[in-house]
Amino acid sequence: MKVLVTGGTGFIGSHTVVELQLAGHDVVAIDNFENSSRSVLDNIAKITGKPVVFEQADIRNKEELKAVFTKHSGIEAVIHFAAYKAVGESVLKPLAYYENNVGGTVNLLQTMAEFNIHNLVFSSSCTVYGNVEANALPITENSPVVKANSPYGNTKKICEELLQDCAKASPINIVSLRYFNPIGAHDSALIGELPMGVPNNLVPFITQAAIGKHQSLTVHGNDYPTPDGTCIRDYIHVVDLAKAHVKAIAFRSSNNYAVFNIGTGNGNSVLEVIQTFEKVSNQPLTYTIGPRRQGDVVQIFASCEKAINELGWKAERSLENALETAWKWEQHLSQ
Repeated sequence: MKVLVTGGTGFIGSHTVVELQLAGHDVVAIDNFENSSRSVLDNIAKITGKPVVFEQADIRNKEELKAVFTKHSGIEAVIHFAAYKAVGESVLKPLAYYENNVGGTVNLLQTMAEFNIHNLVFSSSCTVYGNVEANALPITENSPVVKANSPYGNTKKICEELLQDCAKASPINIVSLRYFNPIGAHDSALIGELPMGVPNNLVPFITQAAIGKHQSLTVHGNDYPTPDGTCIRDYIHVVDLAKAHVKAIAFRSSNNYAVFNIGTGNGNSVLEVIQTFEKVSNQPLTYTIGPRRQGDVVQIFASCEKAINELGWKAERSLENALETAWKWEQHLSQ
């Protein structure tokens, strides 16, 4: 297939471009470099041996989107990553999140319709499930979608709702992948998570603290109702996640809309991640306990049976491997 990837130089987008190219697909990537770097394009090419067909464009600008689709005819599917994704930042800047995440998705859908492109894979999130009681875990795709804990989570919920409406009203096939917590980096250490400024996510903050960019790591709350008092998440290796998108572009649903949880099926606490990193890296970490962070859910991990049975995808990599590759990537950045 010829596949357009929005946010193609971002963390998940870049790894997905790699897996798409390795699987033999033709890829057109777009990004506005607001949260990524142009150097990612060269590093993807080093990994795959293929240059990346790329256009700088912003999904908030419909004319730029139209120009991309006009220039690159024959696009058969779109994978849509281009979204802001920091829970804490979304609480402080809700309008920016609604403009980019919801407005940008509307622009993309309208442009796809204009160019008769009828296959979309959407980057969704487990945040749509909200706070989940321990007896309701693991989360399945039939678990309730509830009021979001943050503007970020709400943008994903709204986007899923508008995608379902589009699937009912038009001949479009949509797959929403509800990610759990992507971590890790490519084995080559040529691409990985590259947060601008202070990281909002746990693992890049851990690796930056270990390399000396931060004096200590803050654990946001240790009084949650979990075994060690810290939040529990389902941490999935970004390469496993990228491979799920390769499967998803070929999936066809009987009612034009399908949702899949993309995780490992296991939950690990913040302290478990810290301790596992110390083990695989031989780097002791200094951390302090801070207050709870607004918008954080207590615990969540996935049931991935639907993805295994229907999508033909399963996570293969361990937490240890994810943290090893994240550390290798951080060391590469510091060279």
